[in-house]
Amino acid sequence: MGQLTEQRYPTVADLVSTARWATERWPSTAALRRIGTSRGGRPIHLLSVGHARRAVLVVAGAHANEPAGGATVRHLIQRTLDDRELRTGTSWHFVLCADPDGAALHDAPAPRTLVEYHRGFFRPAGPEQPEWAPSLVPPGRTPPETRALESAIDRVRPYLQVSLHSTELGGSWVQLTRDVPGLAEPFAKSAAELHVPLEADPVDATGWPAAGPGVHVMPAAGPTVAFPSMPDEARVSTWHHVHRYGGLTAVVEVPMWASEVVGDCTPHPAPGRELRALAERLRADARVVAAFFEETADRLPAVDDALLRAARWALALAPQLADDWSRPQPDATTAYLRSVEAFGRRLPLRAAAMLLRVLEDRGDSAAPRLERVVARWCDAFAERFRARWVPVEHQVEHQARTVLAAAGRARPGR
Repeated sequence: MGQLTEQRYPTVADLVSTARWATERWPSTAALRRIGTSRGGRPIHLLSVGHARRAVLVVAGAHANEPAGGATVRHLIQRTLDDRELRTGTSWHFVLCADPDGAALHDAPAPRTLVEYHRGFFRPAGPEQPEWAPSLVPPGRTPPETRALESAIDRVRPYLQVSLHSTELGGSWVQLTRDVPGLAEPFAKSAAELHVPLEADPVDATGWPAAGPGVHVMPAAGPTVAFPSMPDEARVSTWHHVHRYGGLTAVVEVPMWASEVVGDCTPHPAPGRELRALAERLRADARVVAAFFEETADRLPAVDDALLRAARWALALAPQLADDWSRPQPDATTAYLRSVEAFGRRLPLRAAAMLLRVLEDRGDSAAPRLERVVARWCDAFAERFRARWVPVEHQVEHQARTVLAAAGRARPGR
C-alpha cells in the first residue's frame, strides 16, 4: 500500500478560500456566487473565470467520498487564471462542491490506507446524491443540491460539463454522454505518463461502446440495462441536463489506489461461473453486515441519521445486484469481471464502515467486532487488487489534463 506523505485533499472551506483569493487577486476576471443552499444550510458556490459566452462547467464533490475532484478544481482555477489563452473565447465555471453536507460527513482528508479511508467513509443514499436524484426521487422532491447544480447549468449553458469523480481502488476511465472525437489518445497518453492504469471495462459503463481504451460513450438509443436492480438512469441525471443547451457531459474517474488488474482485456474463460461466485460472495458479505444491523437494532439512534440511511440503502442493493449477476451472461473480459468484483467488495464494505461510525459514536459493544470486519475486508481488497497509491498530484494532473483535452476537442466550431 502506498503511503501518503504531506498530502491531503482540500476541504470545502479550502476551496472557498481559494475562490475568494481568486476574486480578490483578479477582480475583473473571477466572480464567486452562491447558487444554492444544501439541506443542512451550507452554501453551494460557483466560481466563474472569464466572460466569454462559450463556457465549460466543471463540477466537483458530487459524491462525498470522491475527494480528488476538489483538488483538481483548485488546480484548474489557478491554471485558467494564469493562462490567458485558456480564457480566449471560453469562460470557465467551477461548482466547488455539489454536496457540502456529504463532504462534511466524509472524514478522510489524508488517508494512508484503505482502512483509514473507510474509517471516515460517507456516501449518501442514492436519492440524496445530487447528480442521480432526478432519476431516483418523484417529481417535485428534487433535493436542493440537485436544483443548485441544474441552476448552474441553466445559467452557464456550457458546451461541455465535466463531472470529476474518483474511485478508491481501480483505474481511470471517462464516460461521455456524446462522443468527443480524439479524446481517447491524450487520455491514454496522460494515464501512461502518470502511471495511472486505465479501467478497460468498468461496471459503470456496462453496455456503453468504447471510443478508445477507457473512454465510453452513452449509446444513442439509451444504455443497456445490464443490472435491472440499479435504479439510476443517466438520461434523467444532471449529466443529461446540459443536452438541452446542445452540450454534453464528460465524467472523469481517477483512482486513489491503482490496480493493474482492471486493464486486462483478455476474454475471461468462464464468465458465467465467475459472476455466480462473485454474486454468492456479495450475498455472504451482505449477510454479515445485516447481522450487525439486526444485533444492534434496538440500540441504534431513533432519529433520522444520514450514515444509517446510506448504509441501509447500500446494503439493500446487494442481494438485488447479486441476483442480476446470477443470470446467464454473455462473454466478458477479465477486466470486466475484476470491475464487477471490486463493486461487489466495496458495497457491503461501505455499509459496514458507515454502520461502524454510528456504533463507535455510541460506544456500542458490537463496534470492536465490526471494526475487525472492516479492517479485514479492506486488507483483503487491497491484497486481491495489488493496490498501489496514486500520488495526489498525479490524480489531479491526470484529471486536469483530461478536462483540458475534452474542452479543446468538444469546443464548437473546432
